[in-house]
Amino acid sequence: MTANSPDLGEQALSKVAEIGISNQLDNVEDLNIDIRTNPGKFIQGEVDSVEISGKGMVMKQDLRMESLEVQTTKVSINPFSALLGNIELDQPANAEAQIVLTEEDLNRALASSYIANKLQGLKLQVDQQFYTIEFHRATIHLLDSGSMSLDIDFVLKESNFVLKESNEDKSLSATVIPKVNADGQKIDLEILSVQGQGLNPELGAAILKQITTLLDLSSFDLPGMTLWLQRFDIQAEKMIIHAKTKIEQIPNF
Repeated sequence: MTANSPDLGEQALSKVAEIGISNQLDNVEDLNIDIRTNPGKFIQGEVDSVEISGKGMVMKQDLRMESLEVQTTKVSINPFSALLGNIELDQPANAEAQIVLTEEDLNRALASSYIANKLQGLKLQVDQQFYTIEFHRATIHLLDSGSMSLDIDFVLKESNFVLKESNEDKSLSATVIPKVNADGQKIDLEILSVQGQGLNPELGAAILKQITTLLDLSSFDLPGMTLWLQRFDIQAEKMIIHAKTKIEQIPNF
């Protein structure tokens, strides 16, 4: 065994954590957890580092990540609970995280019942006119320019104070750049262009703004872990999210 290879104790801890996290997912293609410590430090509840790497991870809401990498520095655990197969953190651990989402992952998320239900019946007001939006289809394309395009088909229900209502099929196309919201949990969109069938620019921009209120990074949190967004790196058909994460617990099996 080389100096960098995990010993039997480290392998056992890592396997416990892998099983615990796997049980919180609907599906995972590959998951590896590497916990590094030594017998002396372990007795004192000290872990040098925890590395989590996963591929094809499907969350409970049918949200999929192409890959996830999380790396911590020192972590404090309860050694006695760990011996019983329950890794308890004595205090939250800070870590760096990188998430890769493919274009297919994002469109799968938009089509999921979890997101689709949030998109139905959106209400907004533009120039004292009230609207309700029922979405039929939304598609994202990730561009190598660092931006992304959105194509949306929906029914626009327009009502006024005369109790008159009209339902019209509409479409909207936009090119946007995702930005980090101040709280690091949500995504803002910088609108580069927007055009729609029978829509004025103000209404198109209002629809996009309403959609961004639903883009919540916490949807991709693993149990016991909270993400704070730092920046995006958009490439053709791929989005890389760089984030900070706080690990409060490692799920038990």
